[in-house]
Amino acid sequence: MHSISLVVATKDRPGDLERLLESLRLQEAPPAEIVVVDASSEPAEPGVARFPELTIRYLKHWPPSASAQRNAGILACDPASTLIGFADDDTTFEPNAFARMLHFWSAAPPDVLGAAFNMRNSPRRHGTFLKHSRLAERLGLYSRETGSVSLSGWQTVTGEISSTKFVDWLPSGAVLFRRKVFQLKMFDETFESYSYLEDLDLSYSLSRMGRLAIVADAGFFHFPSTEGRVSMRQFGRVEVRNRLHFVRKHGLSIGRCYAGLFIRMIISVLSGLIHRNRSLLARAAGNLEELCAP
Repeated sequence: MHSISLVVATKDRPGDLERLLESLRLQEAPPAEIVVVDASSEPAEPGVARFPELTIRYLKHWPPSASAQRNAGILACDPASTLIGFADDDTTFEPNAFARMLHFWSAAPPDVLGAAFNMRNSPRRHGTFLKHSRLAERLGLYSRETGSVSLSGWQTVTGEISSTKFVDWLPSGAVLFRRKVFQLKMFDETFESYSYLEDLDLSYSLSRMGRLAIVADAGFFHFPSTEGRVSMRQFGRVEVRNRLHFVRKHGLSIGRCYAGLFIRMIISVLSGLIHRNRSLLARAAGNLEELCAP
């Protein structure tokens, strides 16, 4: 019989956090406990207190860092929990999501180390004609296979799937792992502040030790919040820095990674011009600044 501790790292999103907690309150089989790790400028504790039906452990954390906040949450989890999960504060879950996930884990063999919920509202992606081309796959830059990681260090998004699938990595927005994996691996706090790719890094490491799944009938929704985010120019710099760190750490191809970063920058420029989207142009500018940095 499995017991779930769910860690929620949050920063300056009280409304989003309360919507998440409401969806957890409505679960057929809610997590045994929820650990809220809050790095907000104005504490989210009053909103958390509106859910007395849930077992919530509230922690303040500073400075903000999704990786460090999740690690603090892991250490605070009830030792009796056999599964430790993570949910982004701007997600919500279908009412039967945790019940169906527990059903999956009840039959999962020991080599299954992690399982993600299935995103019901996967966003449309720009530039997929370049990334999903046969040439990109042959060069090891990008794969057309759901949930894969290429030699370039670029991952294929998972999106919504129609049947349970085993993959190379799992996003941390809605996911559960066996507790024992955190005796071996924690989130890399090198991915500081805006911790882009910290989930890829952790889950890809675990995929070398066992199997990872996406559970088709355990659904959730992601509604990307506009709050608590860095500027797109700053994100462009983080995107380059963290991708190169991931590739070097896992011994993947630096040359292919640079090629992938160049393609990503071109996609941002073209999409920004076609759609008159200044944010994408700012992202590309940030890419270029980091690539040219000493």
